[in-house]
Amino acid sequence: MVHILQIDSSPRGERSHSRRMTREFVERWKQAHPTDTVTYRDVGRHPVPHVDEPWIAAAYTQQPELLTPQLQEAIRISDQLVDEFLAADVYVIGIPMYNFSIPSTFKAYIDQIVRPGRTFALEPENTACPYQPLVLGKKMVIITARGDSGFEPGGRNEKMNHQDPYLRTIFEFMGITAITFIHVENDELGGKSLAQSIASARDQVAQLVGQPL
Repeated sequence: MVHILQIDSSPRGERSHSRRMTREFVERWKQAHPTDTVTYRDVGRHPVPHVDEPWIAAAYTQQPELLTPQLQEAIRISDQLVDEFLAADVYVIGIPMYNFSIPSTFKAYIDQIVRPGRTFALEPENTACPYQPLVLGKKMVIITARGDSGFEPGGRNEKMNHQDPYLRTIFEFMGITAITFIHVENDELGGKSLAQSIASARDQVAQLVGQPL
């Protein structure tokens, strides 16, 4: 049995292409795998807190016995998010492109779950590679929504694409290397170009659901 963590990060409702695609993916998945389970988190409408100084102090306290009640409270939400993240086998994440990158709400989520001792190991004595991934054997599908197109390698907007490279970097840092991207593009252009992109994304969703991830 597979457990899916579905995350939406768009503040939009029904107008959100990324939300529709993550919902369609999970609905199709449940039809094909009715015994699998899903946890849903919406950081677009229900943002998580930003990291602050007490959070940093707590996250980098190596001995649990040194965590004061105040420090325990500082990372309480982070602990919940990390536990939820680690419990999943597959991640299905909807992320719109904002100013060529990701929404601040999703960045706040990432900052909450990238934790030493939880999702990566910090080994200062290992000068060759002091960071070791701890989130292994997971798979991820990232569905993006973009106003324009041409962000792929060799495309006219490649140099402005700070979305895919960052997401791949941060999740691979934690150990998730099996990442599939699906893009809905041309939202700001609309018309035929948007319709074709949506149709292509839906085809990719159907193909992914129909095969082992």
